[in-house]
Amino acid sequence: MADRPASESVEAQFFRTLNRFVEPLVRAGLGSPRLAPGGLVVLETRGRKSGRRYRTPLVASRFGSYVLVGTYRGNRSQWVLNLAAEPRTRFWLAGKPRPARAFVIHDGKRFRTPRSLPAPIQAVARVLSSYTRLGWAFAILSPRK
Repeated sequence: MADRPASESVEAQFFRTLNRFVEPLVRAGLGSPRLAPGGLVVLETRGRKSGRRYRTPLVASRFGSYVLVGTYRGNRSQWVLNLAAEPRTRFWLAGKPRPARAFVIHDGKRFRTPRSLPAPIQAVARVLSSYTRLGWAFAILSPRK
């Protein structure tokens, strides 16, 4: 941690340290949503400034072939800002990488629900968008071939 800037919050340091230990286990399939719709996935984003790849374990819910991830940290979570800048992504579910397109709901802005999403997923997105005013952020991961 000595090489981190002094301005980095304790919260960010905590999550970075936790993720370092949890990420390999979740990527291998531990905790993946299987029989139950909720569990853990690893989301890979590309840094909007650095171009580096980052992997972040997140709590997720499955809705058929769609996956929903979220954070109460909103725009303080770098994965949210990275996904907003580059929505082509991939995530690990049950130990396998899966390409996806992310629809990011954040920043308290009006979310225009893409028509390409199924109606039930659009309804979920509309409900979640109201929580962004409270600081939450979400991403719907849509399967990509």
